[in-house]
Amino acid sequence: MNAHAPLLSVEHLSVDFRLRDGLFGSRTLSAVRDVSFTIERGSTFGLVGESGSGKSTIGRAILRLVQASSGRIVFDGQDVTAFGARTPLAFRRDVQVVFQDPISSLNPRQTIGATLGQAIDRHRPMQAPARDREIARLIDNVGLAAYQAGRYPHELSGGQRQRVAIARALAVQPRLIVCDEPVSALDVSTQAQVINLLMDLQREFGLSYLFIAHNLDVVRHMSQNIGVLYLGRLVEVGPADVVHERPSHPYTQMLMASTLVADPVAQAVRTRARRQTIRAELPSPLAPPPGCAFNTRCAFAQPQCRQRMPELQATGRGAQAACLRLDALPASAIAGDPAREEVTA
Repeated sequence: MNAHAPLLSVEHLSVDFRLRDGLFGSRTLSAVRDVSFTIERGSTFGLVGESGSGKSTIGRAILRLVQASSGRIVFDGQDVTAFGARTPLAFRRDVQVVFQDPISSLNPRQTIGATLGQAIDRHRPMQAPARDREIARLIDNVGLAAYQAGRYPHELSGGQRQRVAIARALAVQPRLIVCDEPVSALDVSTQAQVINLLMDLQREFGLSYLFIAHNLDVVRHMSQNIGVLYLGRLVEVGPADVVHERPSHPYTQMLMASTLVADPVAQAVRTRARRQTIRAELPSPLAPPPGCAFNTRCAFAQPQCRQRMPELQATGRGAQAACLRLDALPASAIAGDPAREEVTA
């Protein structure tokens, strides 16, 4: 395979679900629509958006837990969407997942050591002494104590269980890990610990991540590149610092404004921007608005926004945004140094 090519390429991916509508009818839910991005080897691509934006569906399509309706997913030169009904074991080994709620994905009747040993047995069978040493190494790698190999999931804290989930993913020596909201159920201090652990493991083992979250600040800390999703479409994509510091799309600005930060001055600026930006509720994915799907909530929407779907266009410094009025939008109230903004009570 080409070592200079991206490890993962998502090309015009769409995922549709057929839903029952009464006794005999059905409707189509377009969960993901024409999404494209790449993940370079040893790097992190962050996907951010509200609940219902399609983030987890993209992750599940990459993992082959849901079927792509159109487009391609190419992993290290292989077209994942062409695998057929059976997924090769080698792909299952190369692409692992860490879910939001580890307690539901860990067997409550198995000790932590047994859980890790089961993953090793399936993908990397070895003699018992070597297996025990590998389990001990994995537990140490994720910052757990050796005695915790004999504990059950309910005997661990939420952060410790998430470390076990990470260790289980590492047990098969993957190249890509889909992190699906891995810290959203944890308190702030534990979130920081888990994020730092993931970054340390990436440096040590050369891992690549798809990091899915709804908090743009968390995603920026983890990622080299960020994609912002709204109702199944990418509305902004680019280098993490550019998207975070100079958000171009009104929806990205809304996400920034609604994120809590430690600095009270910065939070006051974001709260003011939030009052100016957020309008209405998230539309139903079953009946998205015509044209730009964000037009019902956007303070800058014009008639043409309800008539035409915007395409991604360059905004500078390697970023792109899908907005018909990029040239007419004022500078974001939350861009740049928030401490320089005037704050009133």
